[in-house]
Amino acid sequence: MALFLVQHGISAPRSADPQKGLSELGVEETKRIALVAKGYGIPVANVLHSGKKRAEQTAQIYHRALGVKTPMEEIAGINPLDDVRGFATRIDSKTNWMVVGHMPFMEKLVSYLTAGSEESGVYLFQNSGIVCLDARDGEGQEPDWFIKWTLNPNIS
Repeated sequence: MALFLVQHGISAPRSADPQKGLSELGVEETKRIALVAKGYGIPVANVLHSGKKRAEQTAQIYHRALGVKTPMEEIAGINPLDDVRGFATRIDSKTNWMVVGHMPFMEKLVSYLTAGSEESGVYLFQNSGIVCLDARDGEGQEPDWFIKWTLNPNIS
């Protein structure tokens, strides 16, 4: 199955919003990418987020656009400086999770899952973009994760 990793949309400056919710551009880009994801029929079963305002708002946009039936869920362990190894042990490779979080956690998680090292620098995220990881399950072994595809607001 798949793991869909999303960096939250562009946030407003702290001077405009002390909780750093999404900026107008952040909302616009997230909605645009979410509609593209909907068009591709991305099969998300659960949408998880860090609880920070910008991640929750991004998660809400994706949740609504993709028509996810289960309620969104705030989870611990995916904040910017959290240990990716702890979260990696909790991933259910049989369920299509969408996880909305922050840098540098998301980039380190992709590196850890695909290359075995948090510092590999495997992928550079864009705000509101999706990285789809898929897993090849070996008999009785940890899943072997790989990047299946990405979807980003800025293609150049």
